[in-house]
Amino acid sequence: MVAEIEIKTKRLGQLLDLQGFEGVLLNGQHNFAWVTGGGSNGVDTSRENGVATILVTRDRRRFIFASRIEMERMLSEQVSTEVFEPIEFGWQDEKTSSNYLIDRAAEVSGGSRIASDISIDPNVKAIDGLISQCRVRLTPPEVDRLRLLGKDAGIVMREIFGRITPGETEKEIAAKLAFEMELSGIKPVVTLVAADERIAKYRHPLPTENRWKKKLLLVVCAKRSGLIVSLSRIATVGAADSELVDITQAAAFVNSTLWNATREGVSGGELYQAAARAYKASGFPSEIHKHHQGGAAGYRTREWLAHPLSEELVHARMGFAWNPSITGTKVEETVIAGENGVEVITRSPDFPEIGHTIEGKDYFSSGILEI
Repeated sequence: MVAEIEIKTKRLGQLLDLQGFEGVLLNGQHNFAWVTGGGSNGVDTSRENGVATILVTRDRRRFIFASRIEMERMLSEQVSTEVFEPIEFGWQDEKTSSNYLIDRAAEVSGGSRIASDISIDPNVKAIDGLISQCRVRLTPPEVDRLRLLGKDAGIVMREIFGRITPGETEKEIAAKLAFEMELSGIKPVVTLVAADERIAKYRHPLPTENRWKKKLLLVVCAKRSGLIVSLSRIATVGAADSELVDITQAAAFVNSTLWNATREGVSGGELYQAAARAYKASGFPSEIHKHHQGGAAGYRTREWLAHPLSEELVHARMGFAWNPSITGTKVEETVIAGENGVEVITRSPDFPEIGHTIEGKDYFSSGILEI
């Protein structure tokens, strides 16, 4: 873990050198998890801010700032004093002075130019967009953690269909899915459930009292140790109708096309155009305008999205969550980009798959489970 944190410290130090800052405060829950190798400063999930803050200085030193309410737990359960030097303060200090953390950071770093990841003060520049460039290329240990998370999430998404029954409400199904994820140490940060007519009606179907009769779409963005994978599954009671089969085949073709195009050095704009051509070839050219197709993933559900003007590039050891959709269906998995193509990490055991061959390579997307 120390070696991983050293890599991230070096990346941040180089960023600070380039931007001319003496230090950067990392308070966002996603960045705290990233820079600490999976630690958590989250308590209040209604906020992006966490209850402890990491300071990385231009000369590659690391500190953790926390009040007396949190410091003991942080040092016991989230970070090590061998890696992060603790700076404790009274909770009143931070509340009575909006500049308290900034002033302490300037004092510790030896300079007045301090940046932050997310907005904590109007006089401090927020640079999360620049920090994202440090986050997106995963270290080898992060790849291992993301791969295991994807495997576990895929297993839960298969097993949940043995624990739910037609007639249950979308809310009841969502609760069971969340419970099963939590048993694997996974926290769903997005849970979407659509039964029957709601699948075609909404791209983001938050669960309701609607009861499952025939068709069911489950979507989850699953988080563990700060890392996030995304995946979707469709099931039907009895045989799927021909329309659902056809549109899911088409969405799977777009998905396979995106997987094939996710190669070192390819831009987000090029990926978008590859998806657009696949939609057109499948007979659904307008569907690309109805929802984004996904993009890079890691400590956010999407670090960046593929769009027509996207200049972000694919690199090895980056996570990608693609989610092509056609009104009434969706295909979504998380992959890791490698030098020789993508590795699908969220596959569900014994789940039906739809195969396509693109430029001589075989790809298999999740299909429709008939119960």
